[in-house]
Amino acid sequence: MARYMWKVSYSTTGMQGILKEGGTSRRALVEQVTKEMGGNLEAFYFAFGGADAYVIAELPDNVTAASIAMTVSASGAASLSTVVLLTPEEIDDATQKSVAYRAPGA
Repeated sequence: MARYMWKVSYSTTGMQGILKEGGTSRRALVEQVTKEMGGNLEAFYFAFGGADAYVIAELPDNVTAASIAMTVSASGAASLSTVVLLTPEEIDDATQKSVAYRAPGA
């Protein structure tokens, strides 16, 4: 399975929901959603700065990750930025692939 990190920014309405229901209830909901979609929640952290929360989940594929991200964004309560995460072993595999590439002007 692939791993994804979502950088979450809550709208005013979304943050009002956090204030009402608390952070642990939001984490529990995200954990339930990822399990129902065949995945696993690895980490959920609230933050301040560039994003309101960071979520790392293991999911079956890009289509599943996109489906979750689109559904959350369509709610209007939050917007997501999705980052595909790679393991060090996957990078090792990538270094073994030959790529026929020529830099511009070279």
